[in-house]
Amino acid sequence: MTESTPPESTPARPPLPDHLSVDPRSPHHVAAIFEHDIGIRFNGKERHDVEEYCVSEGWIKVPSGKTKDRKGNPLLITLKGQVEAFYR
Repeated sequence: MTESTPPESTPARPPLPDHLSVDPRSPHHVAAIFEHDIGIRFNGKERHDVEEYCVSEGWIKVPSGKTKDRKGNPLLITLKGQVEAFYR
């Protein structure tokens, strides 16, 4: 007799949205996505400082150094190029 191995219990990953934000106050924030480790590749290089992205429009928002806005949040700049989101 052969023993069958139990299937690995890997949690199902939700599909990555076209537009995603790290800020929980944003309408583009999806908490279920952040339970998994995701990565952003921008113009062929992996970025670790992305606050928001949109794949279809081809942009990411990243903090501009240590500069803060009037509410104390990091000042974000928009960079345009090829955006790819993926699970690690």
